[in-house]
Amino acid sequence: MNNEAYAEWLVKRKAPAYTYAIKGVMIFLCVIGAFLALTTVWGILILTAIGAATFFVFQGTNLEFEYLVVNDQLTIDKIMGKARRKKAWEGTMEEVQIVAPSDSYMLKDYERAGMKTLDFSSHAPGAKTYSLIHQAGANTTKVIFEPNDRVLHCLRMRSPRKVIQ
Repeated sequence: MNNEAYAEWLVKRKAPAYTYAIKGVMIFLCVIGAFLALTTVWGILILTAIGAATFFVFQGTNLEFEYLVVNDQLTIDKIMGKARRKKAWEGTMEEVQIVAPSDSYMLKDYERAGMKTLDFSSHAPGAKTYSLIHQAGANTTKVIFEPNDRVLHCLRMRSPRKVIQ
């Protein structure tokens, strides 16, 4: 019997309403910068700076999270603009105290004052989110994520008592 567990799941974060306003302002500034570039020498520098800022704003507001379970390890990567990948969080099931739905009463026993909270969910209305309490030494972290059934199954395979449906 093969005891290896592997699952991956990609979740796109819903952009907050204010990002549309920021994108609109950046596009407006690019148009103004284009007119300045036609009239003055400094306009080219201004257009270049505004264009670079617009690029980074658009990249930073297009977020996806990839959940990857390999054996005992859970890794969450942050993908910005479908181009840049950065490891956002990593932990083993030995360090995890509990995985439960975010609205579960079971989490109350594990939550502590001053605990760091990391949110890697889609923020979509009606999305089924889970919270994971991770303790590495004296540091306790609450990780909010949105796994599919396969990811939950792999986590439950490794630590059946720690994963609550």
